[in-house]
Order: sequence, then C-alpha cells, then structure tokens
Amino acid sequence: MGTLTIRLDDKLERALNRLAKTQHRTKSEVARELLRRHILVRQLDETRNRLRPYAEAAGYLTDEDFFRNIS
Repeated sequence: MGTLTIRLDDKLERALNRLAKTQHRTKSEVARELLRRHILVRQLDETRNRLRPYAEAAGYLTDEDFFRNIS
C-alpha cells in the first residue's frame, strides 16, 4: 500500500475532521473514498467524451434523449 501526504488549509481540515467524525471513520478512510469517487467520475467523463461523437451521430444530443430511449 502506498502513502500520500498532503497539506490541507484550515477550512478543509475542519471539514474533513467533521465528516470523518460523523461517519465514525478515520480521515484516511474518508480521503480514500473521496479519491476513488473522484477517479471514477473522471473516468466516466473521459468515456462520455470519447463516445459523444457516436451518440450525436445517432441523434443523442442530451442526457434526456438517451434516458428517454432506455427507460
């Protein structure tokens, strides 16, 4: 397992401490979860950007177009 050391400004540190305390988790556990989510969102954005030209060619210009046809 790797280690990451980061510096947090006071406001962010207080927010992280509050979040960890309310979830009964360590700051490291919360930070790992947030990093995982951020990475997944970025990967989804990249996938959407790669697929966008194909979707637009098929007539899917908005999320609503897509969801209308699959729901």
